[in-house]
Amino acid sequence: MASWNDVEREEPDFAARVRRLLDARKHKTIATLRADGSPRISGIEVEITDGEMTFGSMPGARKGADLQRDPRFALHGPTVDPPPDDPSGWPGEAKVAGRAVLVGDLEGETAGQLFRAELDEVVVTSLNQAGDRLLIEIWVPGSPIRRVERD
Repeated sequence: MASWNDVEREEPDFAARVRRLLDARKHKTIATLRADGSPRISGIEVEITDGEMTFGSMPGARKGADLQRDPRFALHGPTVDPPPDDPSGWPGEAKVAGRAVLVGDLEGETAGQLFRAELDEVVVTSLNQAGDRLLIEIWVPGSPIRRVERD
């Protein structure tokens, strides 16, 4: 497992690009696992501070219960469509997957639980420079970025 700090240390340019994609909009989508193993998606806000990716869950929210029972999650950042006149100008979209570790209660006005992300992988999906093929860049802890192009 890795922290956001590990991504920044191992692949600083990639980490900066992922962060720009994640920060492009406030709301992201997180997938958790229900008690019966089926997927649940929920809206979520994410913060990256001091080398840690964190997110919260409001009191009684199902996503918090899901994460306490089974910490595996996948998070999808906000996305926009590629520009029709310049597909290669599409910044792409970022995804992360890993395990959520309960840190404790949220502090401040908003009640709830705070989770820290332990990362298994970080992915950016975009288009190649020509704009005619999908480019998937995958970071896993301790390995260089793997790049895959698909039609």
